[in-house]
Amino acid sequence: MMEYFVGLDVSLRSCAICVVDTKGNLVFERELACEVDGIVKCLSSLDFRIERVGFEAGTLSQHLYFGLQAANFDVVCMEARQVNAALSAMRNKTDKNDARGIAHVLRTGWFSPVHMKSREAHGQRALLSTRKALLKKTMDLANEVRGLLKIFGVRLPKTVKHGSFDGTVRPLIEMDDVLAHALLPLLDARVVLYQHYLELDRRVKRAASQDEVCMRMMTVPGVGPIAALAFKAAVDDPTRFRRSRTVAAHFGLTPRRYQSGEHDNPGRISKAGDRDVRAVLYAAANALLMRTMAGSQLKSWGMRLMRTKGRRRAVVAVARKLAVLLHRMWVDGTEFRQDKVGGMA
Repeated sequence: MMEYFVGLDVSLRSCAICVVDTKGNLVFERELACEVDGIVKCLSSLDFRIERVGFEAGTLSQHLYFGLQAANFDVVCMEARQVNAALSAMRNKTDKNDARGIAHVLRTGWFSPVHMKSREAHGQRALLSTRKALLKKTMDLANEVRGLLKIFGVRLPKTVKHGSFDGTVRPLIEMDDVLAHALLPLLDARVVLYQHYLELDRRVKRAASQDEVCMRMMTVPGVGPIAALAFKAAVDDPTRFRRSRTVAAHFGLTPRRYQSGEHDNPGRISKAGDRDVRAVLYAAANALLMRTMAGSQLKSWGMRLMRTKGRRRAVVAVARKLAVLLHRMWVDGTEFRQDKVGGMA
């Protein structure tokens, strides 16, 4: 029995559709607006049964995945790196050719499906992203004020806390009419951004404190509400990882390897997956090694590694261990036990 596979090349405004059969023959092609209703209507009008619909991961993946799934289509979201590697072999890059290539990738099965996160997980990620964005803009405005003040010979201290920045800088600006005319609006905008950042920071901490899983994760030294909530939102469903060890690889904390013939070169960490989760795990590992006073086998192991391999490698290794540990605690429903952690990462 002949089977038919649909490849979608999705952009912000349009979507290229290509249908191929089991033998790889081109059956149908069309380009239309990137709307779920239009795509469903087009695929439903075909006089043959669609076996599977596939597209590469992107910003509209969530919307398309659940929309097509609600229309009773078997939908697969494919990892973008693998799809990009397959499409790079084509001579000409067009939306039509990309859709055709995606259909062939779907037909051959040479792809890794991407997990579609729940709406709750995306809400938590949005909260963390907006908090991070406001903090970055607050720091950018503070640095802009610092730079402009240098022109007039005003040098601020190297470290001024976010909360006391306005109280330190505003009196200096108000003493000069030229500075006040130019910089006070910038300072007022920074204050507003900082107040909104504080509100989002309180919401993040409240969300973590009201979540049972996050509270268990925060029993690990160095893991705070930001790290716990970011990790939980990124993993979403712990059962999608059969082994806890694969979580560290999923977030790019395991070394690359190049082996061919007589060459076998382990490299640096892959840095695949969610960059923000990797950053918070690194920060948590650094806090565990350098700031926390509580002793544990995990900290002792990391300190021994620091003496032999250096600080950066030790922090990365502990971050890798934390990813495995947090997932296992989530699956088992257990809390951190200081005398039960050790071994190799």
